[in-house]
Amino acid sequence: MNAPRHDRAARVGEEVRRELMSLVMRGRLKDPATKDVVVSAVTVTNDLQIATVYVRTLDEATDRRKERLVAGLERAAGFLRRELGKTLELRRTPELRFEWDASIDQGSRIERLLDEIRQEEE
Repeated sequence: MNAPRHDRAARVGEEVRRELMSLVMRGRLKDPATKDVVVSAVTVTNDLQIATVYVRTLDEATDRRKERLVAGLERAAGFLRRELGKTLELRRTPELRFEWDASIDQGSRIERLLDEIRQEEE
């Protein structure tokens, strides 16, 4: 009985991700802090109340840039939620929470460490 709800949460998450990227690409975010944002993933709770939005930039970002980006998106959360409400056919639009997507950064760090090990072995 839980599986269908989980599948629905995953479908809603993907739809939220697609709609948020559409808003970004159409230039609907005016805050310079949100420039070059990429919505890499969205996870939605099974009750569809909270959507965690994982973001990153197209290029390398400093810690300061990451903080400014997330803060800018948090400021725009109400606007983004209203826009999502207009396009998503849900009884209630999920609350948006933004987090930096560190998965690529972690993968790059692992690659660098493996390269260092290979160089030391040679």
